[in-house]
Parts: sequence; C-alpha cells; structure tokens
Amino acid sequence: MYLIANILTGIVAALHIYFLILEMFLWDKPMGLRTFRNTPEKAETTKVLAANQGLYNGFLAAGLVWGLLMGGHEGFHVKIFFLTCVIIAGAYGAYSVSRRILYIQAAPALLALVLLHF
Repeated sequence: MYLIANILTGIVAALHIYFLILEMFLWDKPMGLRTFRNTPEKAETTKVLAANQGLYNGFLAAGLVWGLLMGGHEGFHVKIFFLTCVIIAGAYGAYSVSRRILYIQAAPALLALVLLHF
C-alpha cells in the first residue's frame, strides 16, 4: 500500500507542476484560457496573480518530491505535511472558485494521505 501511496504522491506532485505551467506560462494562451474558462481580457488583468498562484503550486510539488526523495520516517512526515497543504488549498479552491478543484486537486491528495497510513 505504501508503494501505491508514493506513486499517488508523485502523481499529485506532477499535477502541481502542470498547474504551475498552466498558471505561470499558459494563463493567457489558448490552453490556459480553455482550462480556466477565461476570456483574454480577464486573463490579461489576472496574469500576475495567476503566476503567483502557479509559483505556490510549484512549492507544493517541490515539497512532495522532497518527501519522496527523502524517504524513511522523515520523508513520511514531509509528505504528510505537503499533502495536507494540498488538501487545504484544494478545499479552499473548491469553496471559493470551483467545486471541480476538490476533485482534481484535493481528492487525489486525500487518497495518497490515507494510503500513506497503511
């Protein structure tokens, strides 16, 4: 079960790297506009905010990768901390932006967190 939890943690990290790319580099490009259902005008006015948000997603990914690479007891606790951060961010995003964030961001992290304890 621990191997599955680590694989899922890696997937959550990869998702956050993808979010970083979308928010920092593709926000006002066709793919970013489609993904976030933005107009070019709205994307232009929110571009700096999105880039900042993307940077935070990168920090979450870095923390998860750090926990995976560290391994052992210390890595276990690092993964718990960063998965919990992802869950909280996903829950807040679901509340404040779109419910689909709960399923895309928080649910995989919650599943990884639960599986880490088996």
